[in-house]
Amino acid sequence: MSRQAGQGGNGGREAKGVSMADDKSADLGKTIQRLRKAYNLSLGELSEQSGVAKSIISQIERNETNPTLSTVVKLSRALDTTVDEVLRGETQSLFVEHQQKSAVPILESQDGLCRLAIAGPLNLLDYFQWYDFHAKPKGVLESSPHPTGTIEHLYVVTGELEVTTGGETRVARTGEALRYRADVPHKIVNIGDTPAHAVMMLALRQFGVAST
Repeated sequence: MSRQAGQGGNGGREAKGVSMADDKSADLGKTIQRLRKAYNLSLGELSEQSGVAKSIISQIERNETNPTLSTVVKLSRALDTTVDEVLRGETQSLFVEHQQKSAVPILESQDGLCRLAIAGPLNLLDYFQWYDFHAKPKGVLESSPHPTGTIEHLYVVTGELEVTTGGETRVARTGEALRYRADVPHKIVNIGDTPAHAVMMLALRQFGVAST
């Protein structure tokens, strides 16, 4: 996961090296702050994941320091973006992220007949998970219980899927949706004769609940 950059601080001081031009630093600070808040990261969390001291990040956001290129690279990696995008500043597109096809994680079921592409942001997997699901005929996706209170939302784009959660089973067909407890063992089976396609979203217990 690209946001897990190398650890280790820099002692609260900017390392020597090439620094950004003054006319870029103001937009840079706003961009770093915007991306950090978009990912719901505190200064401390961004510091931990980037290896850049919390005090330096704060100074960059307030336009009180001229960061080195090395610092910008670390922050860019931690924020799942590129140096080029960060340096474009606030004049750039309002798109927060463009995840290339090769960077979208793909999971497979044990029988090899089901495939899930993780379509949601990786940094929010502890709160909600969003998948694009494809299953060949007779494909089975078995899942262990998620945290208590987790609800799974399934919308069938095409095909016929049988969902079992706990001891209950229901069938959803093209255009239908199911919402069910996912904090117990559950599985999805393609019981049709053709490939099935569905969109899945898991709302975990923490989703929408303020942390204490």
